[in-house]
Amino acid sequence: MPLGAAHIAHLIFSRFLKFNPKNPKWIDRDRFVLSAGHASAMLYATLFVNGYDITLDDLKRFRQLDSITPGHPESWLTPGVETTTGPLGQGLGNSVGMAIAEKYLSSYFNRKGFNIIDHYTYVVCSDGDLMEGVSSEVGALAGHLKLNKLIVIWDNNRVSIDGPTSLAWSENVVERFEAFGWHVQSIEDGYDLDALEKALRRAREETSRPSFIAVRTHLAYGTPMQDDCRAHGAPLGKEVVMEVKKRAGWPLEEFYVPEEVWEYRRRKIEEGERREAEWRKLFEKYRENYPELADLLIRAFNRDWGTEYRKHLPTFSKDEELATRQANNKVINAIAKYLPLMIGGSADLAESTGTYLHDYGSFQADNPLGRFIHYGVREHAMGAIMNGMAYHGGILPYGGTFLVFSDYMRPPIRLAAMARLQVIYVFTHDSVWVGEDGPTHQPVEQLSSLRLIPNMWVIRPCDANEVAVAWDMAISRKDGPTAIILTRQKVPTLDRSIYPPAESIRRGAYVLADARDGEPDLLIIASGSEVHVALDAKKILESRGLRVRVVNMASFEVFELQDEDYKRSVIPRHIKRRVAIEAGVGLCWYKYVGEDGLVISIERFGKSAPYKDLIKDFGFTPEAIADRIIKQFGLE
Repeated sequence: MPLGAAHIAHLIFSRFLKFNPKNPKWIDRDRFVLSAGHASAMLYATLFVNGYDITLDDLKRFRQLDSITPGHPESWLTPGVETTTGPLGQGLGNSVGMAIAEKYLSSYFNRKGFNIIDHYTYVVCSDGDLMEGVSSEVGALAGHLKLNKLIVIWDNNRVSIDGPTSLAWSENVVERFEAFGWHVQSIEDGYDLDALEKALRRAREETSRPSFIAVRTHLAYGTPMQDDCRAHGAPLGKEVVMEVKKRAGWPLEEFYVPEEVWEYRRRKIEEGERREAEWRKLFEKYRENYPELADLLIRAFNRDWGTEYRKHLPTFSKDEELATRQANNKVINAIAKYLPLMIGGSADLAESTGTYLHDYGSFQADNPLGRFIHYGVREHAMGAIMNGMAYHGGILPYGGTFLVFSDYMRPPIRLAAMARLQVIYVFTHDSVWVGEDGPTHQPVEQLSSLRLIPNMWVIRPCDANEVAVAWDMAISRKDGPTAIILTRQKVPTLDRSIYPPAESIRRGAYVLADARDGEPDLLIIASGSEVHVALDAKKILESRGLRVRVVNMASFEVFELQDEDYKRSVIPRHIKRRVAIEAGVGLCWYKYVGEDGLVISIERFGKSAPYKDLIKDFGFTPEAIADRIIKQFGLE
């Protein structure tokens, strides 16, 4: 692909893209997304030629240890790389999020004579991107939302890794995007630069639809391996490279860069600095006229969401018994006014998940200032689009679905963690206590699987007040995604005059209720709704003469960030009788209870029944838990 599509990337950068290579994070730059991340060599070469801080030595170290030119693009590593791509379809999904961010921010900030936010998102995608199902999810939504500043170029080379795409693909892709409501163009000779340029200009002139340009190209263009599937992954080899250079009349020197290219590079640097300087002059005038908006814009792109919202985080009384998903809705609606660049969404579960913002409308083609995105039944798209908004900057995105359906958005969750994106997931209906919906909707393994993702925070609050703190933690965290895990069923609100404050979850885990007199005989650790059953089991065990400490483990990841002294004060080494309680797969808990500890978990799929019946059936009543603990440690 780097040979077959390099001219497309160069045409976009040389004649269309608005950027400053010396400031890759300039707010009003156009975004270029290489969704086909396997063509990273093309992207690095293009960035080098256009003046970004990539050197010839960096290009020579392609795919080598600790280089800034890895096998697939990584947004936080390489100057000019907008998105971390490689898993196909993700970049295309990210680009829809970028276009949504541009639409919302331009509507929010621009004023007459001051188009402070005014840029396009360009995407180069491959056959593989369009085979992935997420491409249809995001394509349909982008067409519905009429994201006219989104331009997608399809590198249609008709070759996949296994052979010709006809082995598995016979659909009419152009008609698919027409059906989605896109402005569609086709170029049969993908190397006709005039036709390509005209198509891109027409796409930029489109005012009511996203644009899709199908460009017929050839894999390994101009080499003996042209249109050969082996060229997807196998190096061409030195002899083939030399032969291609000879045919092109190119010097045979390795990594040869002619003076004309160096001069072009210098011009692009000067041009980029001039364009940003012009924007900055406009922005300073904007600041004079709209100082509060200007300040908010700069803070938002620094992911500084302010602190005013904290004053409005609700406090729940001990008399309130409500599901933590219901508390979630009260929290976000209380703080939304003070976070005007927070955009929410849900995969067709707005009311069920408690994620809807009641006073701010839905983001639609005719309402670009709406702050809630109806993603439809498209969890995968939701995850990729949220990432795109975070990549773009200026937006704090959150999205909700049932915890069990986090599986549908696993690829973008993983990439959010890898790319250090600030996105917030609201996963509700968090255990088999979902009840009557049955095992298809009852998460068992999902909690543990999310905890296995590096740089992912998973917070499972035990009551309404901890939900408010969890939100503050997620908003305050800048360098990765946070998942807030919430119940369907009602849970008590702890009396914080008796128990430590909800703020205690900021350390991940804390001693919620200690032994009455002396050292604990045993330790019970729990999360979420199971914290309450742990407290009730403690009372039963104490009535039998045992001293019990209960630890609320709201977040493994945050707890592990604490210093060793704090961690040992919560879970002392010398307390050997340890129990963990959680309504899900229990493997992760053995780190804290040890191999001789007891993990009361759910190691099979659920059942369809009222949740109170399930609690009894799975042995999660306080009495059953107390009995298991006594039996496990021989405390009869």
